[in-house]
Amino acid sequence: MRRPALTAMTATAVLLPALLLAACAGATPEPSAAGATASAHATQTTPCVADPEAVATRQPTAQMDGPMIPETASLLDRTVAAALPQAAAPGAVVAVRTPTGTWIKAYGDADPATGAAMTDDVYQRVGSVTKTFTGTIIMQLAAEGRLTLDDPIDKYVDGIPNGSKVTIRELANMTSGLASYTLDEHWQKVFFDDPHAVWTPDQLVDIARNLDPLFSPGEKFDYSNTNTILLGQVIEKVTGESYADALRTRIFEPLRLDGTSFPGLSAAFPDPHAQGFTLQANDATPDHPVNATDWNPSWGWSAGEIISDARDLLVYGRALGTGQGLLPASMQEQRLTSFPSGREAPSYGFALGCSAGWVGHTGELPGFNTTLYYQTDADITVVVMVNSDIASGSCTQSALLSENDETIACSPPAARIFTAVASALGRPFVMPPQR
Repeated sequence: MRRPALTAMTATAVLLPALLLAACAGATPEPSAAGATASAHATQTTPCVADPEAVATRQPTAQMDGPMIPETASLLDRTVAAALPQAAAPGAVVAVRTPTGTWIKAYGDADPATGAAMTDDVYQRVGSVTKTFTGTIIMQLAAEGRLTLDDPIDKYVDGIPNGSKVTIRELANMTSGLASYTLDEHWQKVFFDDPHAVWTPDQLVDIARNLDPLFSPGEKFDYSNTNTILLGQVIEKVTGESYADALRTRIFEPLRLDGTSFPGLSAAFPDPHAQGFTLQANDATPDHPVNATDWNPSWGWSAGEIISDARDLLVYGRALGTGQGLLPASMQEQRLTSFPSGREAPSYGFALGCSAGWVGHTGELPGFNTTLYYQTDADITVVVMVNSDIASGSCTQSALLSENDETIACSPPAARIFTAVASALGRPFVMPPQR
């Protein structure tokens, strides 16, 4: 059987989901989404975020945490109910927060084998959404004067190809040229032969050290999980504490993200959680996807290991978009102007994607797919979590289920639901093409 493409946290991970790490973008060869749509040197026309200063200082409304107005709640319910059958996922949790209220609802099955229904309090492996946490801590350290974004990586980590030239900024915006360890064929063989194995950050970086750079630093865009693993090591070097502790003290606790955790080298998964299904496995077939729920996510580390729930992601998503509770306003404005292309073209900035005013990230690990986006024009946060990373539609490179509707565009499951919700809210999201 053809070995699956471990697109762990691919560029698709940002604007489309990345699969093994969404970490790993699905069936497409690693970086496709942002890489195919935005050059590192694209000309800035109309900025993706119209008014960064207004976004960074915007205050929440008193109604935001209350129930959604019935008309909007009904519209969202109808929209998700129509989109879910087209997505190759047993179940979904969708959460929306607007200035007029919050809506959260679960759909479908958490475990098709038992018929257990999905619930809106499930925990989810969020894959490459983790990258936004890592990038945020890096920017915090820059704001504190403990590093600069133009520091070369060899100031902190030895032996990296082009280490004296690759900067922290280029690692964060995926223009370093460093190859992703998740695309190394030997690594993929070892991983798929034993997806329960433990991987340390040093092991992952050692693999990357032996891979030839794809291009000179800053020359173009290529989504590489190696970049964000190195940023995790920079965080540990600068703070003198573990990456897990930095997450806890700098993001989880300040934002009161009580349902968010980082398992480290463990496959721990708090209850309740759904069973997640993938075609990225040696023994997976279109008729029999593999249950990847308990695969060890340690290979994703600072690029894709975080676990969270819908309510925490709503809080974090707005903080990520506005910077409030995370970054000084001036630093958040810098982040919101880091996108190289114009308003409509999806692009990638400082560990963050942007399209039509939506900023955020998609995440994927085998079995799970998550989208988290904040609408900078309308103060809207949308979270979609599904228990599958399997694309559907007119895909030519993705592994698909036997029953597949080829009359619709190719899309990972969470992205399909998110784009439908965004349109229903009157703020369409321009999704990069998935193959």
